Amino acid sequence: MPKQLRDSFGWAPHTELQFQRLADGVKLTRPKGAKGRGARLVERLRGTGNRKLSTDQIMAWTRGEHA
Repeated sequence: MPKQLRDSFGWAPHTELQFQRLADGVKLTRPKGAKGRGARLVERLRGTGNRKLSTDQIMAWTRGEHA
């Protein structure tokens, strides 16, 4: 799929699409059960948060109050 076409439709790399030829053109759909970009991201990151920080430590970190 050309990058210019992907960009114009907002399709990220690895987006699963299904093409169906119709008499008057082409229909594009996402295959049943295909995972969206967010689901793939969560799946990839699941189990990688191995730091043992308290809520207060996390909040300080997000506020830039860490050393």
